[in-house]
Amino acid sequence: MRAAALIMACCAGMIGASAQGACRQALALGLDVSGSVDALEYQLQMDGLAEALDSGRVRQALLQMPSAPVHLLVYEWSGPEDPAVILPWTAIDSASALDAVIGHLRATERRLASPGTALGLAMREGVAHLMERRDCWKLTLDISGDGKSNLGIRPVDVKPEVEATGITINALVIGADAPSFGDARQAEISELSAYFQNNVIVGSDSFVETALGFEDYAAAMARKLERELETLILGKGPLPRFPDATPAPDGAQSSK
Repeated sequence: MRAAALIMACCAGMIGASAQGACRQALALGLDVSGSVDALEYQLQMDGLAEALDSGRVRQALLQMPSAPVHLLVYEWSGPEDPAVILPWTAIDSASALDAVIGHLRATERRLASPGTALGLAMREGVAHLMERRDCWKLTLDISGDGKSNLGIRPVDVKPEVEATGITINALVIGADAPSFGDARQAEISELSAYFQNNVIVGSDSFVETALGFEDYAAAMARKLERELETLILGKGPLPRFPDATPAPDGAQSSK
């Protein structure tokens, strides 16, 4: 626990040191920790994100422009009351900054959370964090999930709010770890991917990446990060400031 606290303090210090510089991309990662994610899957997800950030091509992409770094934030989501930041906004402006983030993720321990899947509210949570980095050239929200929303406002009803901000939402869909039949596994992940495609992702260059179970999470996350970081046109000046936006009250509808 002491090591985790030191890493967290290091990350916070790096934020302050780099906050005044340019930011080429703000990347918020929302991780699903709902009841369908058990303790082993949680660890696979956290270690998988750390492994993806530590992969050669992702490291190269993150560190290629230290004068205008990527700013990274990671939060967990499940039920309406459960979103929690596990990594505050951190500028990835050096190898040591990236290593500190990776170490922090590996040291993160699971907290108690409700079993619900409030995906629409998780989208709003990520948008609210990204609005804190409106001066970045590109704003991107990643949502990882292994199921459909069943609490709170429907994701499809949040999409118009997001489109008005210019934020891109991409998704990483996680299929079943050990289904009985291969065909059933493909059918399940195809259905879930279509759900995220139609209800969650936002933006002209948005996309859905898939992981065939939590064992495949690290490889899928690395593919997604590579693609997201490659879509940014380097040398582009800052985008215009977005107007201040306050998320609308939670809706009464829910996805079944």
